[in-house]
Amino acid sequence: MADSARIEELRRRVQKDPASIAFAQLAEEYRRAGRLQEAVEICETGLARHPGYLSARVTLGRALLEVGELDAAQAELKQVLRTAPENLAALRGLADIHHRRGELHEALAHYRTALEFAPHDPELERLVEEIQGQLEPATRTPAVVDGLSFEDVQRELLSIAGEAPASPGPDVEAAPDPGVPVESLQEEPHATDPDPAPTVLAASEPAAAALPSSEPAAAPPAGPATEALEEWLEAIIADRERRAAAPEGPDGH
Repeated sequence: MADSARIEELRRRVQKDPASIAFAQLAEEYRRAGRLQEAVEICETGLARHPGYLSARVTLGRALLEVGELDAAQAELKQVLRTAPENLAALRGLADIHHRRGELHEALAHYRTALEFAPHDPELERLVEEIQGQLEPATRTPAVVDGLSFEDVQRELLSIAGEAPASPGPDVEAAPDPGVPVESLQEEPHATDPDPAPTVLAASEPAAAALPSSEPAAAPPAGPATEALEEWLEAIIADRERRAAAPEGPDGH
């Protein structure tokens, strides 16, 4: 009711004196009340008498924006900024126009400028962050190559480097099955064998050598395979970064 009373009071003042600058206040009250077409008409009539009244031109630009007449709104707000480049309402209105059109770079530039005049404005900060996220997506961390263990990578690199993985020779005894007790690998002493101890020792020595060591294995020496590994991993990372930076197609791929 208070808004209606305010609008009625201003309307009577403008009717009594059509040259009164109270038209700008009346138009703004109409705009805030959602009576956009009335706001536009009041502004256009008043600005014909007072073309330099910037606050009325801002109200006209914002009302035109809200009714969807973006080109007309842009023309009004640009005219304001030519005279008053620090006008916050005009900056935000122009930024909103670019945002609606999908012109994100232009919208971001105007929102940033507006934020300079209204630092810590939560709505402006949200809009700037939102558009920055659309224009500058975060770089995704390259994923590990699917399905390749370290041993797979090593075999691939050895083949690239022209080296074959070491394999046991004919004179090297194969390691026993870890699930078979060492004692079962020892030869049973012959009943007629006077001294079975040498036989037991001879059988147990290779088994003891096959037991896992608690010491870590030494790192392989640097060579062609190591250099190939580094080059191969660099190629994988570069390829993943290229895929992450590539824009997605309409089907999401």
